[in-house]
Amino acid sequence: MYSSSLAAAPLVREPVHAPVAHLVRGGIVEGIHYGSVVVLGADGEVQLQIGDIEAAFYPRSAIKPVQAVAMARAGLPLDGDLLSLTAASHSGEERHLAGTRRILELAGLTEDHLRNVPDLPFDPVVRDAWVREGRLPSRLAQNCSGKHAAMLYTCTLNGWPLENYLDPDHPLQQAIAEIVEDLTGQRIAGVTVDGCGAPLFSLSLHGLARAAARITTAAPGTPEARVADAMREHAEMASGSGRDVAALMRAVPGLLTKDGFEGVQVAALADGRAVAVKIADGANRARVPVAAAALARAGVDPGLLTEFAGEPLLGGGREVGRVRPVRSLEPLAGAACA
Repeated sequence: MYSSSLAAAPLVREPVHAPVAHLVRGGIVEGIHYGSVVVLGADGEVQLQIGDIEAAFYPRSAIKPVQAVAMARAGLPLDGDLLSLTAASHSGEERHLAGTRRILELAGLTEDHLRNVPDLPFDPVVRDAWVREGRLPSRLAQNCSGKHAAMLYTCTLNGWPLENYLDPDHPLQQAIAEIVEDLTGQRIAGVTVDGCGAPLFSLSLHGLARAAARITTAAPGTPEARVADAMREHAEMASGSGRDVAALMRAVPGLLTKDGFEGVQVAALADGRAVAVKIADGANRARVPVAAAALARAGVDPGLLTEFAGEPLLGGGREVGRVRPVRSLEPLAGAACA
C-alpha cells in the first residue's frame, strides 16, 4: 500500500534538458552536452537545478545503493566488501567474481541459479585478458552479478521462490519497489527491464538525489548506514580498480557515489548535501567533470576534485581543449568547502 506522504510519480515526458558542458577545442566551443543537474543542500532544499530534474527517467545502476538498502531491510546479513558488491556495477576482476561466489555459497546456491545475462567483464583490460584465455561470457562476469547473488540470498532468507526472482510481481521486487518509493519520497512512474534483466524503476533526478541523501544521513547501524559504510570503505568492490567513482570516494572524505549507464551519477555527503546528474547523450566524458563540478557547487573543496576535471582533448598528440562544465556550475564565491 502506498504511503499517503509520498509525492505523485514524476511525469513521463520528453525531458527539457539544458547545456551542462561544452566541448572546447582551441578556444572554440566545438560541441555541447545537454543534460540535467540537481544540487541539494544539507537541509534537502534545491540549491541549483539545471535542465529538467522532475521528469521521469531511468537511473540505471545509480539506483543500486537503494536496492541494496531494500535487501538489507529484508534481512540480508552482508556487510563490508560483500555488501558493497551487492550495490556494485563491478569490473569483473577476480575479487568481484570471488565475492559473488561467496554470496552464493552463503545462500547455498551456485552460479547456475543466477538469471542475469551472460557477459564479458566490464573492465576493458580484464575483458581482453578473458578473451585471450578463451573464456566465454558468463553470468558471474556480468557487472551486476553481485546484486543478483544478493537478490537470491535475500530470497532464500525469506522463503521466496528463486526461479522468478526478476519478475516485477515477485515479493523481492515488490519489497525493493517499496523502498525505492520510501527513499525517493515519490511514487514510481513506471517499470521496465534493465540491461541485466532486473526490474528498473523510473523516478526523477530530484528523487534520486533525495534517496542518496537519506542513505548517507541515516543513523549508524541502520540498513542505509550499513550500505553507505560498505561502499565507502570498499569502493573498489562497488566498481573496480581505476574506476572514477572509486577514485572519487577515496578523494572526498565521507562521499558516497554511484554511476549508471547513459550518463547518470548520484553522490551524497554525510551531512545530506547531494547531487545527481543525467547527461542526455549518455557520454561519460561529460558525466565525470559535470558530477565533479556539481560537487564543488555543493561545497566540496575543488582541490579534491582536480583529477575529475575531464580528459583532455588531443590534437597532434598534445592537449588542445577539454570538456568544460557550464559556468552556472562554478562554485559560489565564498562558499564553505568540506
